[in-house]
Amino acid sequence: MNLDTALGVDREPHGSSDDPDLLDFSANTNPEVPPGVEEAYREAFVAARSYPAEPPEAFREAAADYVDCDPVAVVPTPGGLAAIRAAVALAVDPGDTALLPAPSFGEYAREVRLQGGEPAFVAADAVLDADPADHALAVVCAPNNPTGTDYEHGELERFAARCRAADTPLLVDEAFRGFTDRPSLAGAEGVVVARSLTKLFGLPGIRTGFAVATGEFGAALECARRPWNVSVPALATGAHCMRQEEFISETRERVRTERSRMAAALAERYDVTPSEAPFLLLDVGEAEGGRSFERIIADARDRGVAVRDATTFRGLDSHVRVAVRRPAENDRLLAALDVGEGDPTGAEATDPEGDDV
Repeated sequence: MNLDTALGVDREPHGSSDDPDLLDFSANTNPEVPPGVEEAYREAFVAARSYPAEPPEAFREAAADYVDCDPVAVVPTPGGLAAIRAAVALAVDPGDTALLPAPSFGEYAREVRLQGGEPAFVAADAVLDADPADHALAVVCAPNNPTGTDYEHGELERFAARCRAADTPLLVDEAFRGFTDRPSLAGAEGVVVARSLTKLFGLPGIRTGFAVATGEFGAALECARRPWNVSVPALATGAHCMRQEEFISETRERVRTERSRMAAALAERYDVTPSEAPFLLLDVGEAEGGRSFERIIADARDRGVAVRDATTFRGLDSHVRVAVRRPAENDRLLAALDVGEGDPTGAEATDPEGDDV
């Protein structure tokens, strides 16, 4: 990365609304947090008067148990995106190409361009059939954002083997893997896994994540990692969250059940992409009798609901993405999108503690 490449690359748009009057379906984070997480964060305050442990062994061990890998292969990072940046920075030099899925998370292409490289896009649903040869890096998002498409573990392993044969590092972004029952690819030879604790545990502001890599690339990631790169509260909170097996199981079941219910209702009016993630991609192109996707987004906002404009993703021109939240909240979304019989204002919706949602 240098001054010229940084100045020539724009910021990527993302979901999330900070308007307190809107129910946010534009960001795909869990509306629930694990029990005891606030206490874990507060208890870390005293320890925060000193630098974080170096290396942060307790976090590494929790992460290793979480994804079933060797703790030595875990590289803590301030969020999953920091793990992605580190991997791209090590793999891509000026003039290189990187094999990237599309539509997918826009930060992959941005990070490649920041290093002076050039994205080589391939359809997200066909990325595992692409030839990784002659690329400095291959990237897979599993499950993919924004489509929700996932890949069988065996298919990912076979693609990883082809990447190894081509001497092309494979970066697998598993930001949403925790919402599924499928195993991680963490620890596989030639693979860098990026994990975020933002999505599953509903804590985007904590900025906790990690990379997993073995061999020479793993050693390089560890050497490149800045000392004390993750704060004491983030390490403590992250370790606590990854041990909450009951919370993880309950979240998976809620998302699975609600996603299916929402998809069935939305399919009456919109084209819904099958998803294994905590969100749904809707093509609203011709479903509303000429009403544009901009109008649909604006009408939902007028009804107190924020949805994600998905046309900012490469190749999508009439799409919105909606998160899967709690049942009563999801009813508000359906009503705001003119589906179902819920109250779009949320006047009758309450969460399990009786508070307005």
